[in-house]
Amino acid sequence: MKDLVSINDITKEEIEEIFKIAKSYKERFKSGEKKFSDLRGFSVLLVFFENSTRTRTSFELAGKILGADTINISASASSVKKGETLYDTVKTIEAMNTDFIVIRHYMSGAAKIVSKSVKSRVINAGDGTNEHPSQALLDAFTVLEKKGNIEGLKIAIVGDILHSRVARSDIKIFKKFGAEVTLCGPITMLPRYPQSLGADYITTDVEEAIKDKDVVIFLRIQLERQEKPFFSTLNEYSVKYGLNEKRLDMMKDDVLIMHPGPVNRGVEIKSELVYGNKSVILDQVENGLFIRMAVYNFLV
Repeated sequence: MKDLVSINDITKEEIEEIFKIAKSYKERFKSGEKKFSDLRGFSVLLVFFENSTRTRTSFELAGKILGADTINISASASSVKKGETLYDTVKTIEAMNTDFIVIRHYMSGAAKIVSKSVKSRVINAGDGTNEHPSQALLDAFTVLEKKGNIEGLKIAIVGDILHSRVARSDIKIFKKFGAEVTLCGPITMLPRYPQSLGADYITTDVEEAIKDKDVVIFLRIQLERQEKPFFSTLNEYSVKYGLNEKRLDMMKDDVLIMHPGPVNRGVEIKSELVYGNKSVILDQVENGLFIRMAVYNFLV
């Protein structure tokens, strides 16, 4: 396996192997081992055509901890601004003999195009509204870590489903492990044919969606992908779909509250609940580092 472009590219068994590697790295790191040599002599090029803090930093730090040379390329400072095509950009990059290309792009399918055009190992760090496989891996790893098992769990994904690559990847990975997935959002934020995403249930009623769920994932409203508003006001969205104390009380006592970040505080989740005792958002961020270390290792 050369690339990680989609959750569809990897089997359940391969995902479990990635989890095993991530768990080992986490245990060793927590015990005080801060540097590894698994990628010594390898080079990692981070090519981000969209803004990112968590994903970009996580991939960069993961590469450095493993001993790789990491280089950042920002779209705002690249030849793309001068009219260079994506194909020419990646072929130029490949000519530098880099071992890994971690790419985030605003066009759905961009990572697939790149992977078929270069010999370097390609990792999709998010392509348009298509997929975000490493986020799905860290989400599932976090759930597995907290719950001990994924099969049979009831999971709700709430929010801007239409524009969310995280939702698409999360549905795929949780279904691979036998979970039941419910999608919830305003009708304007659901795809025209939401059943095609593979979820078990779809609803516009958030209180119906979150009832009796083991995991509830709140999604960021992606205003940057909305040419026109999909709801009247942020306050209206918060009232109808945001997490507040009343809705938290409706949930199971051992529910896991998740969010891929960054959180629009007071919109998707009330500010005081972002890091509440049922939230595992910081666990997601921490596990992102070890999952991305594991992905590098798995593709070597």
